[in-house]
Amino acid sequence: MARPSRGRPPVYCSRSCQARAYRRRRQPLPEPGTPPVSRPTEVRARQRRRIAEAVWRIAAGQGLDAASMRGIAAEARVSLRVVQYHFDSKQALLVDALRLLHEENERLAQGRIRYDMTEPRALLRAVLDEFLPLDEQRAFALRVFTAYYARSLTDPELATVFLAAEQPLERLVADIIGVGEAAGLTTPGIDRTYEADLLVSGAVGLGLDVLHERRSLADVRTVLDYHLARIFPAEAASPGSGRRRSAAEPRH
Repeated sequence: MARPSRGRPPVYCSRSCQARAYRRRRQPLPEPGTPPVSRPTEVRARQRRRIAEAVWRIAAGQGLDAASMRGIAAEARVSLRVVQYHFDSKQALLVDALRLLHEENERLAQGRIRYDMTEPRALLRAVLDEFLPLDEQRAFALRVFTAYYARSLTDPELATVFLAAEQPLERLVADIIGVGEAAGLTTPGIDRTYEADLLVSGAVGLGLDVLHERRSLADVRTVLDYHLARIFPAEAASPGSGRRRSAAEPRH
């Protein structure tokens, strides 16, 4: 602030700034051992996460078309101004909520997958399980991603975020198959890139069938085990894991 030509120099930039400083002086000192107060950046991150979770719930239950700014604010139990403070537009909010969901899924998947590259077939099986609604969290995430996929068909800007050009999941699956191929565990002559494309798209589609109750989890796992046994014949699972379902067997 520019110094005035006369009088005392200003200490506060506004009355609200002066009031905040007065309230801070009035607060008692914390007792020894008291947890530190959350920093503004931590509070901001928690609020953004809370708003993003509201987007997830609306997307999973009603679809993204029902996710208005007012509806998101009501679901998150915050005011509309709070949502607008953290996100400049609804598009920015949808994109950030998708990014946070990707990060959350990756964190949970890393905690669930216990295998390493010394067991490529077991590692690949664990990776494919992440596409299936094996529990409430994975079923919820699959519903949210499906809502985003439907929206991306008519939203080019969202499609560029949702449909990553580099296809990291397919590349990961191809790399795992490549490790098995180098160790002599795979069927000779297979194309790991084509196999990865088929496994990823197939696992996602089968997971959606489970959500629609067109297939059971046991049925889907039998299909995936069949393809894994075809790729890794030297590490085939227990007898019958790749068995086809006969025409007489019911489909759940």
